[in-house]
Amino acid sequence: MSLRSSTTNLAAELNSFGCATLKGLIAPEDCDDLAALYAGDEAFRSHIHMARHGFGKGEYKYFSYPLPPLIQTLRTQLYPLLVPVANDWNARMGLDARFPGKHADYLKSCHAAGQMRPTPLLLQYGAGDFNCLHQDVYGDLLFPLQVAVLLSRPGADFDGGEFVLTEQRPRMQSRAEVVPLDQGDAVVFAVRDRPVTGTKRDYRVKMRHGVSRIRSGTRHTLGIIFHDAQ
Repeated sequence: MSLRSSTTNLAAELNSFGCATLKGLIAPEDCDDLAALYAGDEAFRSHIHMARHGFGKGEYKYFSYPLPPLIQTLRTQLYPLLVPVANDWNARMGLDARFPGKHADYLKSCHAAGQMRPTPLLLQYGAGDFNCLHQDVYGDLLFPLQVAVLLSRPGADFDGGEFVLTEQRPRMQSRAEVVPLDQGDAVVFAVRDRPVTGTKRDYRVKMRHGVSRIRSGTRHTLGIIFHDAQ
């Protein structure tokens, strides 16, 4: 897993499209091991059925602390690569919050504000399942970027189930982005808002993400969110 070589064009893609792909972030065997965790409950703090809450169809589980070593490593190593973009975005959007270079220092701020529950999650979709467009906001403290890693094999483990982003622009129609992923690929994307360069000044657009309908099979995804929850 060579993170720095995977993020050469990260800032440019995030600024242009609100998302960027990291190819082959997790090896296939590690993807399989993470997906297999879903069958048990030992690694998790809660289990959510989307249909009960109007979120879509499918389910997910939030990991408990301590996180599995690979997920802890990803969270720790990805965060500092995203901090320059996060701080630049907040400055361009006129937001006061700035983020420290190390994730451990940021978590201290989250925990001091009462956001103490871990947010990495494992999602499972079956045939006919989908995830409605949404934003992962868990409290007042918000890191503006997050990561989703596809753990299953498109065309082999499942069909359909594309990752979808929408961008709601002021006084304009919304824009959609469909992100193709292979097993082990990750997409980095905006949690809630991002700045866009206009003709006179930057303006803010609202982002939402979801997953289109699974047509067959089972799809597992790892979600990495950098702020903790209340």
